[in-house]
Amino acid sequence: MKKQFLFGMFVLAMISSTLSCKKTETTCTTVTTAAPDAEKVFLRNYISTNSISATEDSRGFFYSIDSVGGTKPTACSNVTVNYTLRLLNGTLVDNGNNVTFNLMNLIVGWQEGIPLIGKNGKIILYLPPSLAYGSQATSGIPANSYLVFTISLKEVY
Repeated sequence: MKKQFLFGMFVLAMISSTLSCKKTETTCTTVTTAAPDAEKVFLRNYISTNSISATEDSRGFFYSIDSVGGTKPTACSNVTVNYTLRLLNGTLVDNGNNVTFNLMNLIVGWQEGIPLIGKNGKIILYLPPSLAYGSQATSGIPANSYLVFTISLKEVY
């Protein structure tokens, strides 16, 4: 009886471990969202008026790469970053050090901007609302805010 119980537990454990190890497919796609023309014009004027040296991406954000870095992330990568987030008026909204994210779970501006650099790279992203948090206010970020992220990419997994 004891052997049958142990055998039953063994079989149950094997079935359970097999089911828990079942792989699920994760589909990662490259983001192709573009900001509306009005947001592009506003951000272009801000960059020009403030004499900021930045490159305009066709999707409607601007960026300045301080350091290109090495291995670049893909749409499915996990990344560890140091970052600061400011509103266009300079107000510090958030920052973090050695924070790890899955790139596909982040705002569109990060999904599009972070792959421009590699491990140990540094970038400043100027994002229009539609590539950030849009019309939704969140944690000190007013609705429809243009944002400036300074991001150092520490690790790519």
